[in-house]
Amino acid sequence: MEIYKDLSNPASKEFEQLLNSQFTKTANLEEGKIITGVVNKVTDNFVFLEVPGLKSEPILDINELKSMGMLDKAKVGEKISVLLERLEDKKGEVLVSASKAQKIQGWDKLVEAYEKNEPIMGKITGRVKGGCIVEHIDTGSLMFLPGSQISDKPLKDISHLMNEPQKFALIKLDKVRGNACVSRREIISSFKKEDKIKIVEKFKVGDLIKDAEVKGYSSFGCFFSVNGELDVLVHLQEISYSRVNHPDEVFTIGEKHDLKVISVDLEKLQVGCSVKQLTPDPFENITNYELNKIYKVKVVKLMDFGAFCELEKGLSTLLHSSELSWTKKNISSKKMFKVGDEIDCVITEIDKEKRRVAISHRLTTDNPFETFEKTYPIGSEVEGEVASKNEYSIFLKVDGLDIDAFLHCNDLTYLNNGEEELAKYKIGDKLKVKVLEVKAAEQKVRVGLRQTQPDPFDWFNDKKAKQTITVKIISTDNKGLVVRPEGCEMDFIIKKSAIAINAADARPARFTGGERIDCAIQELDLDKRKATLSIKLLEEIDRKVALDTYGSEASGKNLPFSSLSDDLEKKKKEDE
Repeated sequence: MEIYKDLSNPASKEFEQLLNSQFTKTANLEEGKIITGVVNKVTDNFVFLEVPGLKSEPILDINELKSMGMLDKAKVGEKISVLLERLEDKKGEVLVSASKAQKIQGWDKLVEAYEKNEPIMGKITGRVKGGCIVEHIDTGSLMFLPGSQISDKPLKDISHLMNEPQKFALIKLDKVRGNACVSRREIISSFKKEDKIKIVEKFKVGDLIKDAEVKGYSSFGCFFSVNGELDVLVHLQEISYSRVNHPDEVFTIGEKHDLKVISVDLEKLQVGCSVKQLTPDPFENITNYELNKIYKVKVVKLMDFGAFCELEKGLSTLLHSSELSWTKKNISSKKMFKVGDEIDCVITEIDKEKRRVAISHRLTTDNPFETFEKTYPIGSEVEGEVASKNEYSIFLKVDGLDIDAFLHCNDLTYLNNGEEELAKYKIGDKLKVKVLEVKAAEQKVRVGLRQTQPDPFDWFNDKKAKQTITVKIISTDNKGLVVRPEGCEMDFIIKKSAIAINAADARPARFTGGERIDCAIQELDLDKRKATLSIKLLEEIDRKVALDTYGSEASGKNLPFSSLSDDLEKKKKEDE
């Protein structure tokens, strides 16, 4: 290091100049920048570039140049622009990309054209949802052309525009995402702009346009052609005083209509028109109509949720599906009416502020539920036919009325299981039932079949709790005994725990079925039709009677109770 100690000698100064020149070259080369390289060698697979200041030669895959259409550049001495991605990778090589450089340069050109408001040259290469793809001829960048920007008039076929070089206007750039949107329509319109200004200036608010032709629709209105030189818009709200969901409900392509000019915009070169303002507002005649009065209305449109009807020309209202029928739920207006029908309806609401009129078709007829309530009060009997059934109920169609009465399976019989009894009935069967409940406001009628028959539970009317009765054992199982009181048609269950005091004797298997035994009524509720029977309770009652009657040790020895002596001994101690 001693030779560099004196920096004033010529050798040190020369070395300093060499170092500075080398650092200057390297400093100009930064990752992410576009640089220019000169081809100095070409092989079958690679192109080698020479870039001053780099420690090694950047290499391009020849297939990358082929895909870019730049194979003619693969010659010694040709200059190629590349993006410097890495000064040095893991292998110590320089990474560059020609395709990425082309995209960046292309985007820079688009940004420049957009900022200068200059048109660009491109060609339509394909169709996509909502429009087309346009390729920038200079850089190959791809841009989106919305369908509405293809031309100044609707085109059914654009095959004549495909792959043809033409001008486009850049109307939107997303620098963050790198997306570009172009317009052909703006280029076409620009040529006509001067002429269009002269045409628009002819119109004034209030002018009448005769015989304008329906040209096209959109979700927000209808376009009309005026003498073939200007397209005007009639907004959806200006088509009719009635509600219009889409222009095709009113207009047909090619039809001619008179229009009234309601707005003129010289900046946007737009003329707004109206059809409805050519006629008086029919809602001004709403004072001629009264609430709760029947009127004839004309069906003009059928929907799943109801029908649009006209009280008079231009004055329309919605007949909702809930107001079609008293009894049919969720019925479609398409099944009841057709367009052009004249039907009776009652006006139920008039809202002048919201310009809304509500009508009802069902109110023109009597409420069948109110009629039913008057004809068949609760407790009366009525005959009906099984109209339908489900897993737990039957619906009966009442004679003479369009009403389905609800009959639950639990109200079919007193004796059998309700669901089993339900299986015995089929559609078309005639039944005479008793009215149990009527709710006209809720449109509900509930009836019962078993209520028309004697209640076997009435057998308990003269019975009381702790009374002894005789029953016949019908069957046994692990849970207990199924028994039927003598003279009664109902079966009851004596639980296993209620068979005997002694747990060893509380075995259902002791009985085979058919035996007659005595038991006691443990619980009785006539209102709830509930009765609980117990053999154990009878034993306890008899034991208490025995203790009260034979309260001495000697007499107790002859009683037929295995534990009576123990009970007497206990009682004797208590008496002392």
